[in-house]
Amino acid sequence: MSGATLISHGCRLNIAESEKIAAMLGDADDLVVVNSCAVTAEAVKTARQAIRRAKRDRPEARIVVTGCAAETEPETFRAMAEVAAIVPNMRKLDASLYSSSSSFDLAQNKLRPSRKLGSRETEAALSSGEIPAFAGTTGHVARAARPGHARTFLPVQNGCDHRCTFCIIPYGRGPSRSLPAGGVIEEIQAAVGQGTKEIVLTGVDLTAYGADLPGQPSLGSLVARILKHIPELPRLRLSSLDPCEVDERLLDLIAHEPRLMPHVHLSLQAGDDMILKRMKRRHSRAQAVELVARLKALRPEIAIGADLIAGFPTEDEAMFANTLALVDDCAIALAHIFPYSPRAGTPAARMPQVKRDVIKDRAARLRDAATRAKAAWLEEQVGQVTDVLVELDGTSGHAANFARVHLLPPRLRAGSGEGPSAGIQLAESPTPTPRFEGRGFTPNTIVRACITALDAETLIGVAA
Repeated sequence: MSGATLISHGCRLNIAESEKIAAMLGDADDLVVVNSCAVTAEAVKTARQAIRRAKRDRPEARIVVTGCAAETEPETFRAMAEVAAIVPNMRKLDASLYSSSSSFDLAQNKLRPSRKLGSRETEAALSSGEIPAFAGTTGHVARAARPGHARTFLPVQNGCDHRCTFCIIPYGRGPSRSLPAGGVIEEIQAAVGQGTKEIVLTGVDLTAYGADLPGQPSLGSLVARILKHIPELPRLRLSSLDPCEVDERLLDLIAHEPRLMPHVHLSLQAGDDMILKRMKRRHSRAQAVELVARLKALRPEIAIGADLIAGFPTEDEAMFANTLALVDDCAIALAHIFPYSPRAGTPAARMPQVKRDVIKDRAARLRDAATRAKAAWLEEQVGQVTDVLVELDGTSGHAANFARVHLLPPRLRAGSGEGPSAGIQLAESPTPTPRFEGRGFTPNTIVRACITALDAETLIGVAA
């Protein structure tokens, strides 16, 4: 073994934190850490299954659970014989709590924020030490540790001050807090120094960045500082954005800065105004459509991703139809579809529920629409030339717009065939570029590629 085993579920923030946990735990070969997610009941079920599987595979290992589910449902994991300890989500980057000698009692240190946590309550919780000022950095650079991935995920914001009626996550991560720009730049400089070509800024509510910092800098101002002070960073990508908080500085950068990737993922959740109101979302359907239209006008090649929930309480067929139509109205190419799942303690769990079979059917219809939209978008990429960041397997990567690309060496050109290399044949000159070695390209390099074909949901790109 070569250190602790990390099993990470859920969002990119969890992935970034898992990388930091792995770095700080060093050579703890006998330790398995499950970094759980609580966004749905299915996510909690998945965490429990992972724990049981880990114990079967490594009966001698000590299993520690952290993450949002460990914070919101500690009793679920305490009841599991396989679990040796639970580490609070907001103290997950404290290495001492993973020790077998740690006696930290989650039950006595649990955060239960009020339904509306304003600045005074936030300051009180932070000053008391109940919540770390920012649980995003440990002094270890957040390297991309997952097999097959070369991007680096960097948490710059954590927690959330809003209370969407369906969401349990604020109870698992506390109020919003931000990493000052100086700390962000320091971490990115260290990552770039180690060879990182793409940084992904992550957070629970990323567009809330800076509201708790002196001067209240916006996410746009942070992005501008990163691009100015780290000119050697080739690619900067953003995780999920709240459509009501996308600031003008950020829009200007999206329009004019080629190093900021043409890909945004919006937290839309629904396309019906009444459902959005009952969710306590802060945008309307028209505002979402208008934002996407503006993004497309500023940067026509931009890819739009979005989260959508099917079967929210009180949703009728007409309301669902408005959400279904949003896939086309917002040109959503990369949709994440979630069937609504009631979370105990949230207001939505007390609302009139939609029948499970109806939820399942609506989620399937949304997925079908999203699949068709993605297929059409991918077809539009054929014939385009794009830069691809090579993943650790040496043969695949992501384009700037986040489309997945299977890379072929430059000695291959369009022709005929079947499978992943359909439409490819040998060119007259078999000389590969220096970046092509053996069976693949050098990982973590950026390769210019011409998209020649589509295989299922993967583009086929030939290095230029």
